[in-house]
Amino acid sequence: MIKEEIMEKIKSGARVRVHEKGIASFEGLVIARKHGSETGATFTVRAVVAGVGMEKVYPIHSPAITKVDILSSPKKVHRSKLYFVRKKSGSQIRQKLGVSL
Repeated sequence: MIKEEIMEKIKSGARVRVHEKGIASFEGLVIARKHGSETGATFTVRAVVAGVGMEKVYPIHSPAITKVDILSSPKKVHRSKLYFVRKKSGSQIRQKLGVSL
């Protein structure tokens, strides 16, 4: 379970590292947060692994998630869903969002 103060910090544009039971951690940019904090709530994390864009959707209330580290918070993100990031390069994303990748 994710703590309440961490759940509030998981928002679009945040850089996070998600630790799962028995699986290596996944680090990337949160591009979407859906359904608030209800039972079906999820957040989507995107990273580029070996030159290929990879996205994982995590349920917030999943018992498989052991810990979520917030690496950086968004500075000037004005959108709730950052799906346009899929078509941009790393330097363009840094320039547009003001976050480190």
